[in-house]
Amino acid sequence: MSLFTPKQVAQAIGVSESSLKRWCDRGLIATVKTPGGHRKMTAAGVATFLRERQQPLVRPELLGLPSNAGKSRRVLDRAAEQFHQALAAGDEEVCRQVLVDLFLSEHRLARVFDTVVAPAYQQLGQRWQCRELEVFEERRAVQIGLRILGEIHRLLADPETDAPLALGGTWEGDFYQLPTNLAELTLRESGWRATNLGSSLPFATLEAAMTEHCPRLFWLSVSFVADDDKFVETCSGFLEKAEKLGVVVAMGGRELTEPLRQRLRAVSWCDGFQDLEALAAKLSSGNEPESAKGGDG
Repeated sequence: MSLFTPKQVAQAIGVSESSLKRWCDRGLIATVKTPGGHRKMTAAGVATFLRERQQPLVRPELLGLPSNAGKSRRVLDRAAEQFHQALAAGDEEVCRQVLVDLFLSEHRLARVFDTVVAPAYQQLGQRWQCRELEVFEERRAVQIGLRILGEIHRLLADPETDAPLALGGTWEGDFYQLPTNLAELTLRESGWRATNLGSSLPFATLEAAMTEHCPRLFWLSVSFVADDDKFVETCSGFLEKAEKLGVVVAMGGRELTEPLRQRLRAVSWCDGFQDLEALAAKLSSGNEPESAKGGDG
């Protein structure tokens, strides 16, 4: 965990150290005490303050952020094309700046993922299929995205210890890492203790994780299905177990066609990350989605 001194944070946001300390005293910026009794701030605590107050950054590099971060107010639709072009070119610095700028602004991550990140990768996939991009360019773009998401993860405040638990991942044969990582960040921003278990996991081990930890919500990202019948058979057993445990299962992904959905029950379908965010809010408020009550998916 990166820790910053009041002097570093004050210089980064262009205020006096005394003003920064007054904000800390008022609880506007979360602080931690070192073993030596010194007051310091986490990257997540500073990021939360910047987002809530719309405080501009003067020297973001002092906080380990891109040198131009927080200096541009980006429009989502324009950011989508900027992000896509930078991904295709392998320009990680621009990709990072675009996403960090959006994160530090008023935009929720779920909306950024639905309108900027997901469309950019869909375009890349289409260009790869049309042989406009090489395989290495597509793979490079994925690695860039994963690294940036890891940095955004660092900027999110830790959930409360009593926050609802969510687990998720992708099933065996589905090696796509980005969607399940995006789901994790969506839920963490919503205050959930969300943990991405990884990709290409057998349903048996997904069921073992669900049984052992009994989360309130379990998400499954489905970007690849080799055999519809096998998927339905194994997934149905998983859903039955979830229903018995009282776990709400959310599923989303490009491979979830309508005929496939009709064969599964007790599922909360999420066609985007804003749907997942809305489901999480409903569960946090104590409301059960209809599919979680045993209705057909």
